[in-house]
Amino acid sequence: MSVTTAHSASAVPPADETPTTGGVPAQDEGIWVEPGATADARSDEARAEGPSDTPAGLVPAQAPGDAVAATAAPDAEAGEGAEDVVDEQVARDAHDFGVYARTGGWAFALKVARSVRPGGELPGETVKVSARRFAELAGCSPERVMRYYKAWDKAADDGMVPHFEALAPGAEIDLPDSDVWLSYYSSRSSATSDRGTAITAAAEAEGIRPTKALEVAENPTALRAAILADPSTAQAARTALLDRLKEDPSLQTELARDIARTEELKKAVASETQAATRIGYVRQIVENGQVKTPAGQVIDAPAELRAEAERHLSLIDELDDDEDTGEWATEAYDTVKELVVQTVESNPELRVQERRTKFYSSLQKATKVFEELTLDDAVDLDAIYEDDMLQRLEELQQALNTCIAALRKASPGD
Repeated sequence: MSVTTAHSASAVPPADETPTTGGVPAQDEGIWVEPGATADARSDEARAEGPSDTPAGLVPAQAPGDAVAATAAPDAEAGEGAEDVVDEQVARDAHDFGVYARTGGWAFALKVARSVRPGGELPGETVKVSARRFAELAGCSPERVMRYYKAWDKAADDGMVPHFEALAPGAEIDLPDSDVWLSYYSSRSSATSDRGTAITAAAEAEGIRPTKALEVAENPTALRAAILADPSTAQAARTALLDRLKEDPSLQTELARDIARTEELKKAVASETQAATRIGYVRQIVENGQVKTPAGQVIDAPAELRAEAERHLSLIDELDDDEDTGEWATEAYDTVKELVVQTVESNPELRVQERRTKFYSSLQKATKVFEELTLDDAVDLDAIYEDDMLQRLEELQQALNTCIAALRKASPGD
């Protein structure tokens, strides 16, 4: 579409006069024009009739084909055929608004593209001016002018608009639609930095306007306020941080350090870790069909046990992300553990194996602890001696002797 500027129409003669044109009286308090007469002819006739009582700066509503569209009179009391008068500046504003509604920033970018001297052209070679001079004339910053300049340059490279060299001051061309403008223009100077480029790319990947993301990045205090005040914003921030953690080891370390130093977070992490471990125990039964007994041996889970584990797991999986799984995980874990104990006790072979495994596990732990109990670091026994130490060792020796005697009796060789 072409960008044009509306011109004011001529004033209307006063209603109390009866102007004539070629002996034909004016009708409906306006100027009667023969069919086929142009708007210019009508204006000339109006001027020929002499001064008008219509206030200065007002233009009569005109036919749909005129540069400035007429506005129908909303008040029925004005009388049938009464002409609606529109202020000249209002008409011009409405026209400019219509241009911008259809073209967006292209309308202003065209003014820059056809008036600002492109790189490589000297002042004496063209009537165009520098971006700095154009900004002075416009009463804005050169940086703002250059943002429009660069947007046009990108669009020209894509074949959307002509290059600067093909445009002369005052040239009019068909402009792209307004919804295309934002893909070329950035209202923020930070968009040209490496950081801004990364933010722009991420915003485009998310399907949002880069200017929105850049604005947030430039106002961390505003972002903090939104997170503190709005749960949905906090949720979005949490999700974004989790996504970034996967590829940012430094952020992982910093966040882990923050958690370790915050008592409330430490407790929350411990609680969630316990819930996750219990859910994992139940999920293992469902997915692998095996279960670990209290003593540590791995056995095949009976069908009844698997069915119960699957029921609890389905209930947990149906919970919303924001629901607490701790209580559900505890119930599922306790139910499954009880069924595991019943399974072991109901099978004589499993029951014997479970006791054997438990005894051997305790023996290994006791052996390891006693092996670590050493006096190598004690240079002077008198300095570390306590009556309680000797008493406990003597009790331990008696327990060992009793255990050894019992095992000897059970030995097949005896």
